[in-house]
Amino acid sequence: MKNPPPGPDGRGPARPLAHATGACLAAAALMAPGAQAQTTPLPIPVGFVHLTDVVQSVRLDIRYHGSANFMGRPAAGYDAPTCILTEPAAQRLRLVQRELRPQGLTLKVFDCYRPQRAVNDFVSWTRDPNDQKAKAQYFPDVAKESLLERGYLAQRSSHSRGSTVDLALAALDPGQTAALPTRGPLLPNGEVDMGTPFDLFDVKSHTDNPDLPEDVRHNRQFLKGLMARHGFRNLPEEWWHYTLADEPYPDTYFNFPVR
Repeated sequence: MKNPPPGPDGRGPARPLAHATGACLAAAALMAPGAQAQTTPLPIPVGFVHLTDVVQSVRLDIRYHGSANFMGRPAAGYDAPTCILTEPAAQRLRLVQRELRPQGLTLKVFDCYRPQRAVNDFVSWTRDPNDQKAKAQYFPDVAKESLLERGYLAQRSSHSRGSTVDLALAALDPGQTAALPTRGPLLPNGEVDMGTPFDLFDVKSHTDNPDLPEDVRHNRQFLKGLMARHGFRNLPEEWWHYTLADEPYPDTYFNFPVR
């Protein structure tokens, strides 16, 4: 999803790029205002991979390629319903999936790398007061014009750095749930119940919200602990949002399209 200002997003201190390929990648990238820029679309740069080339069993539900999102339409730069990540992030998710599958679960991914043009599209959308078609589902208790001010959207997103992923858990076999490590009934689509839909702008989406049912709180902490064991940190405002703690490009905001 989106990112609040840098504090809640948990960005660590700036670090030098670790590899020569990283330096080349950063030089080629189109970044947010005030950063490096390049004007023509690029193929996937060196250092990025399609997640399904690394772990084929993961399920994709890329929301910003379609209309099942807070704008109710595709976002700029999403030319295909695919997940692109830095190779280190994808490899860590491979390990997450390897731990999950023997327990009867799988990752279900909503968003991965997000081009800066999509973030700009989000910001432009907030400035159109007449477009409220997705309000009831995604921001029922927040005025659209205050989404930026309240940190639900921002001018930059950690997704554009390539090592952030939005995801949930789903059962491999929704008919066999008795042995799952998660609690409560599954949602009709086979997902584990996390208490709110993906991308709901609400305090109920905060990972550690204490006012939710015990089963939901257990499920969120199960996901949080799982991801932490493999090097991902959670954004506290969004139960679905995880960033690789040792991300390779912590200060680079890319703009190549998702394709």
